[in-house]
Amino acid sequence: MTRVTRDFGDTMQKDAVPAVSADVAFASSRFPNYKIGANNQIVDAKDSPKVLSMKEVVARETALLLEQQKRLSVRDLANKFEKGLAAAAKLSEEARLREAASLEKHVLLKKLRDALESLKGRVAGRNKDDVEEAIAMVEALAVQLTHREGELIQEKAEVKKLANFLKQASEDAKKLVDGERAYARAEIESARAAVQRVEEAIQEHERMSRASGKQDLEELMKEVQEARRIKMLHQPSKVMDMEHEIRALRIQLAEKSKRSLLLQKELARSRRAEQSIFQLFELDGTEALGSCLRINPCSDNAPELSKCSIQWYRLSSDGGKKELISGATKPVYAPEPFDVGRVLQAEIISDGQQFSLSTTCPIDPAAGLGSYVEALVRKHDVEFNVIVTQMNGVDHPSESIHVLHVGKMRIKLRKGKSTNAKEYYSTSMQLCGVRGGGNAAAQALFWQAKKGLSFVLAFESARERNAAIMLARRFAFDCNIMLAGPDDRARLGS
Repeated sequence: MTRVTRDFGDTMQKDAVPAVSADVAFASSRFPNYKIGANNQIVDAKDSPKVLSMKEVVARETALLLEQQKRLSVRDLANKFEKGLAAAAKLSEEARLREAASLEKHVLLKKLRDALESLKGRVAGRNKDDVEEAIAMVEALAVQLTHREGELIQEKAEVKKLANFLKQASEDAKKLVDGERAYARAEIESARAAVQRVEEAIQEHERMSRASGKQDLEELMKEVQEARRIKMLHQPSKVMDMEHEIRALRIQLAEKSKRSLLLQKELARSRRAEQSIFQLFELDGTEALGSCLRINPCSDNAPELSKCSIQWYRLSSDGGKKELISGATKPVYAPEPFDVGRVLQAEIISDGQQFSLSTTCPIDPAAGLGSYVEALVRKHDVEFNVIVTQMNGVDHPSESIHVLHVGKMRIKLRKGKSTNAKEYYSTSMQLCGVRGGGNAAAQALFWQAKKGLSFVLAFESARERNAAIMLARRFAFDCNIMLAGPDDRARLGS
């Protein structure tokens, strides 16, 4: 027969949940709302006075429904109590059967003892000793049985106590299940009502949006029709006439300003000619970026330019600061972007005599070059088709097309897939216009990639040559490098 021990009772007590009193009074008729705050702390959600939007209301109601699904089911708890109660009833039944079996054992032992007592009077000698020993063993069994009966009674009391506890807990759980079921039904009804309200609000919003959209469309159509009617009544309109007049006035003003500038230059030349009637040389060419200035003799007494020493200078617009242009020692000079806004001067020395020529006004910028460069600055890398005319001071016989890459970090010269030079902006790099070289000087530049490696590159137009110089100097300036021609960087820094 199976023996019930105290360990089983302790295990059942550990699995049991403390009883819930039937007199519990809840603060509200619904589940409380909680929020998870900092450090996973549970914080009561305060009622916010602000009006929530429709989207927030839908999100909150959806979150509440999901939270209800995730709540602890009291029905499962009640099922556990029911199982524990059934186990306790089963144990009680087993204890009753063991008690009945114990009574039967007492009766059998009593009958066996009476039989041995009657047998003891009939035998003698050794058999009598055996009978007495058997009687002693029966009495010992009776004592042991009585002890086990005491333990059985104690276990029965514990099982009964556990059964009463589980029964009470089951009743409390049933009451709690009924209460929670009622609360859940109320919550479901409230959620359904909230969803219905939200759906009605969305439908009303859509209805109002469609109505307002139709109204706005009708008003817009009316305004368009009215504008068309006014346009038909006033063709051509006064506004268009005024715009045409303003455009024509601007064109006339630009032409007159150009004419005025030319007249000022002619006047300055005539005054200078009057002041120096016996001038032997003169400057010929447009005084603007992208052109070439040439020294020409204007008298039969003028010495040959090949036998004269020539040096070009830059002068500030007020005529104060005078800068020597390194390498500009030819009769022809093509202004570069550094010369814009400055007066150019050429000094001619022949047989100890010195002649000085200068432009009538500062060098003008090329039309549209600034906007063209600003458009190219937005690119990471700009390509120009060039021809290498000189390399390290030696004429380059090949006239094949090369590609000059002017990037934000470096300059690269290549022909097809082979790279002739690729250098990052540095203090050893030089870049300026070609100083001399005939009529093509306006389209050529001098580039020293590094010490011992230099090129003279001819571009397709003077505009591209000047744009390449301006781009390279701008990108180099972004890299804290002052990119200039030979001996120009020191003067610019000073």
